[in-house]
Amino acid sequence: MADKDNTVLPFTAPEREKTGAPPLRLAADDLVKVYKGRRVVRGVSVDILQGDLTEQDVDAIVNAANNDLILGGGVAGAVARRGGPAIQAECHAIGPIEVGGAAITGGGQLKARFVVHAASMRLGGRTSAESLRSATRRSLEIASERGLHSIAFPAVGTGIAHFPLDDCARIMLEEVVRHGSGTTSLTEVRFVLFGDEAEATFRAEAERQLPPG
Repeated sequence: MADKDNTVLPFTAPEREKTGAPPLRLAADDLVKVYKGRRVVRGVSVDILQGDLTEQDVDAIVNAANNDLILGGGVAGAVARRGGPAIQAECHAIGPIEVGGAAITGGGQLKARFVVHAASMRLGGRTSAESLRSATRRSLEIASERGLHSIAFPAVGTGIAHFPLDDCARIMLEEVVRHGSGTTSLTEVRFVLFGDEAEATFRAEAERQLPPG
């Protein structure tokens, strides 16, 4: 929310109280707002940006995983390289898991404290709409169950699993909106994307699903 000088006002009640900002009252149907390019579903901010997922300073990043939890190429390979061998060692102790499921490990040498492994495909297989939706939903649930506040996703399944980018954006944002409309510990969800096309696709879908209040 911004004041008349276009200054961003704090969103949460404690932050507003500290700064002397007036109380923020939301109507029952007023679930989505836009703050300085950041979209908010109730108390969960949704940010879309280009960048390096493995450099995100958040509670957890999400790995685009296979159900064997083998950290091979793509996002998983980058996580393994930056995070060190401890992440794969934990994955070996946990996997395999169901396609459409997710699992959590420590973050190793990453800035993020945890890695949530969203298993949208089998090793060497393809991502489906159903498995992407389920893995995204489960990743958000795990983060909330652990009491995490911030999580960063890639465009899961759009690399070596060849899932269409526009469908990925639609499904993943639908799940974020669904999750954010309920009870959750999360206050920030980031989509950290590679390239102009991915960023533009996710931004367009966010504008469609999360219109100004």
